[in-house]
Amino acid sequence: MYGLTEQDMKWIKEAVMKLPEIQETILFGSRAIGNYKTASDVDLCIKGEKINSQIVLFLRELLEEEYSLPYFFDVIHYEKITNEELKKHIDEKGKRL
Repeated sequence: MYGLTEQDMKWIKEAVMKLPEIQETILFGSRAIGNYKTASDVDLCIKGEKINSQIVLFLRELLEEEYSLPYFFDVIHYEKITNEELKKHIDEKGKRL
């Protein structure tokens, strides 16, 4: 699924659940569209009014360090996005996890 194994998806969801401030997680970018490559990063957008930059960084660290997933993660906070085209892409092409 999206070029990620079932175990990868399980760990991503487990990491997100450690942070109750996150109300929704959306996979976007090449993995959501389906034109990813093996080495493509994993683009995640998180939603929640109580999210701050520390939570964004902590989630990325959890995924890359604690779970040692073999990908780079780009984690962004939806409510802080100023690029309307990016928001539209996430809204239209993103896959809710």
